[in-house]
Amino acid sequence: MNKQMAFYFEQKHCTGCSACQIACKDKHNLPHGQNFRQVHAYEGGSFTVSNNIIHHNIYAYWVSVSCNHCVNAVCITACPSGAMHKRTEDGLVLINEERCIGCRRCITACPYQAPQFDAAVGKVKKCDFCQELLREGKAPACISACPMRVLGYGELSELQKKYGHTSWVKGLPTTTKLGPAWVLAPHRDAVNL
Repeated sequence: MNKQMAFYFEQKHCTGCSACQIACKDKHNLPHGQNFRQVHAYEGGSFTVSNNIIHHNIYAYWVSVSCNHCVNAVCITACPSGAMHKRTEDGLVLINEERCIGCRRCITACPYQAPQFDAAVGKVKKCDFCQELLREGKAPACISACPMRVLGYGELSELQKKYGHTSWVKGLPTTTKLGPAWVLAPHRDAVNL
């Protein structure tokens, strides 16, 4: 593989506005119930009251996640028709819709719930990194739409040099064996185990 394209997410500044999710849905004209990018909220903690003083450790943060175009993508190995494949020139995990038989094994295999079944056509679809926008020298729709500029993209090794190797935070499935192609700058409460 020549390179591995990846997403960058600066979680510590995400406000959970869902502009990225909406832009993706609009760009791909997705029907109700389908979202190639999803924003999830995580909250927790507790508080105590003593002598009329409230002591708390309450937290809230968001995770914007789509297909992570994993280095060792289990959706590819689960696909019996070979429709799900990894493009060698940029590492993107893509679907050949003509070969897709709609069996949904990739959906079951993916811990990020990235592949989505389109009942209207009986095929699976997912994030394709807005490859037509990339060819035009533009950023994927989700990245351009983010008002806080917390989403980015680039070559995985370059993003890791710049931002580190964090690809997991509390609330996400543990997927280190898959090698998700994304780098996170986590919220302070998302890494405290």
